[in-house]
Amino acid sequence: MWIGWLEFDILLGDVRSLKQKRSAIRPVIAELTRRFGVSAAETGSQDLHRRAGIGVGVVAADRARVIEVLDAAERLVAARPELELLSTRRGLHRSDDDL
Repeated sequence: MWIGWLEFDILLGDVRSLKQKRSAIRPVIAELTRRFGVSAAETGSQDLHRRAGIGVGVVAADRARVIEVLDAAERLVAARPELELLSTRRGLHRSDDDL
């Protein structure tokens, strides 16, 4: 079993409140979950209204599938015009690796 994760650091455009931030982030998280079958959540910068951290996790039987899903998820977030993707961190582990 392979486990992969992504952590996005995102800058939001014209967002002036945490309520507007949530309404901008929620559809991205929902689309990631729906399209790729991953677990996704807002994981960072929760008190800042123009920054967001989104975490994505995926489990699959083979390494290639995990990488394929993570690459597609990163492309989806990077292509969103209302978001500026500042950075992405990525991790990939095999279930029998020492963590």
